[in-house]
Amino acid sequence: MGCKSCGSGTNEDGTPKGCGSKGSCNTSSCNKRSSYDWLADLGIDDPYANNIVEISFKDGASQGFYHAPAELEVFTGDNVAVETKNGFNVGRITLSGELVRLQMKKKKVSEAKVTESVIRRANARDMEKLAEVRELEKQTLVKARAIARQNHVKMKVADIEYQGDGRKATIYYTADDRIDFRELVRQYSHQFRVKIEMRQIGPRQETSRLGGIGSCGRELCCSTWLSDFNAVNTAAARYQNIAINQAKLSGQCGRLKCCLNYELDTYMEALEAFPKKADKLKTGAGLAILIKTDIFKGIMYYTYRENRGLLYPIPVTKVHEILAMNKAGDEPIDLKSNQLVVETKEEVFGYDDVTGAIDLKPLEKRKNKRRKKSGGGKPQGKSGSPRRKSSGDNSAEGKSEAGGEKKEGSRSNKRRNRNNRKKKGGDSGNKPNANAGGGNAPSSKPTDSKPSGDGGQAGGAPRKKRTGRRKKTGGGPPKVD
Repeated sequence: MGCKSCGSGTNEDGTPKGCGSKGSCNTSSCNKRSSYDWLADLGIDDPYANNIVEISFKDGASQGFYHAPAELEVFTGDNVAVETKNGFNVGRITLSGELVRLQMKKKKVSEAKVTESVIRRANARDMEKLAEVRELEKQTLVKARAIARQNHVKMKVADIEYQGDGRKATIYYTADDRIDFRELVRQYSHQFRVKIEMRQIGPRQETSRLGGIGSCGRELCCSTWLSDFNAVNTAAARYQNIAINQAKLSGQCGRLKCCLNYELDTYMEALEAFPKKADKLKTGAGLAILIKTDIFKGIMYYTYRENRGLLYPIPVTKVHEILAMNKAGDEPIDLKSNQLVVETKEEVFGYDDVTGAIDLKPLEKRKNKRRKKSGGGKPQGKSGSPRRKSSGDNSAEGKSEAGGEKKEGSRSNKRRNRNNRKKKGGDSGNKPNANAGGGNAPSSKPTDSKPSGDGGQAGGAPRKKRTGRRKKTGGGPPKVD
């Protein structure tokens, strides 16, 4: 997590209590690729104090050892400015005191090789300048890759690290062969206007700088806490009974995963109890062949060469006894008498009396609740619209009349019929009386017919003729002949 969301709380001055970065960490990783100075948190004075400190740059991407004068009074977690060959750089102290000697011994660095020293404690202007060059690194990386591609150089620019004062840029790249980049460095210097240093790194160092998520779902070890890379070979996978699958054993760097060495010592210690030459056992029933081993349970699985269908789990102690018998010229009767017997316990399920503990509601109340929720209306079909009845289908209507129930359409059908009646009533009122001479004029009142699915039309009744639309005559009343 970053310093702004540190779960360890903050001090009185607002700095976090966790990793000791004092608010300068803006990434999602705490104490990235650096050692934990546990002596600094104890508050114990070191009698063998040393003025050499370890300083990390760019959130632990690179480290170095520098002399820290006692009058500066700098401690673990302080941001300091250190001298370089051409200017100064800004970093954070990660180790101090006796732990620095152990770290130098681990990295095989002698005190005579430490020549540079700490200038001062970093001020606000130094931190602002450092933030500016960190933002400039992203643009420089894109341009550097484009220039390398234009010159057809077979290299991959992995990362760029600016110095704290912005006078120097270190370009980290990976390449399979040796590259003559003299012309490339001239173009970089002309384009970026800074001193350029080219540094070749391996695929593991490249992955540690770029970061990522591993197959385990966690952030890569090399980009968080792993600072050194030990050799990993396929023998580590064989000792742990892992299938030799190159795709699964390789990490994002294309090399074998570093985590194959994490549990290797535990497996090697457990394998000391197993016999070395126990691939074949001679028995009276035939020759037995080793199929697999369970290292932590201490069981070896054998089967007969003639019958490979059955596996016999045999403890390691029994295997030692059989090997001793074979060496003396004796053979056991079979493997079944020496196999591990596993007692299976039958699980007995107990039932408790829950009478009175669980109150089941009667079904009648549930039905009443469902009726109340439905609102008393008739249930409709799945589509929500009533079925349409044809004019010739009189059997269903006869059954409904005989039963004494009068089935009506849905609400939408009733509303549609009501609108049709209003329209017909309005048209008949506005229509001029063509039979003024005393003929039987049709009534404007709509007939109270039984509604059905066909727009209100009765079962066998003829459909009414539609009245024609009245032509517009300029807005005046209709003329009557």
